[in-house]
Amino acid sequence: MLMRTDSLRGLRDLDRLTQQPVGTASRPAGMPLVAYRDGEALVLRLDLPGVDPRTIDLDVERNVLTVRAERTPRLPQGAEVLADERVLGRFSRQVFLGDALDTDRIEADYDQGVLSVRVPVSEKARPRKITVTAGAEREAITT
Repeated sequence: MLMRTDSLRGLRDLDRLTQQPVGTASRPAGMPLVAYRDGEALVLRLDLPGVDPRTIDLDVERNVLTVRAERTPRLPQGAEVLADERVLGRFSRQVFLGDALDTDRIEADYDQGVLSVRVPVSEKARPRKITVTAGAEREAITT
């Protein structure tokens, strides 16, 4: 479903580095994600708490899904900030999708701070039965 090859290791490492805020050990900054298969679809769930849904932008090009979003401060005017550990600003994340996915039918939903993206498996990539004919009799044998 998701592309996982050693040739992309460097890209994944770069992605991992760019997702971390400066001065932290290993906490992803913008969009932690979980990816799983649910029936005939790949589901991506990205944590985007505090993001205005109008700032979320999804693009797909050549099997690369790019997600962009922006988190801005929401403080009352004149508020005195005593501590603010939230990561603010613009975030971007790319996910490399396999060829077996139908990128023309991607669906996305944002609910309670979680962006869910559903990418169906392509009809051509789904398992199917093939009929085999045997010898002169041409008996149909299903495999």
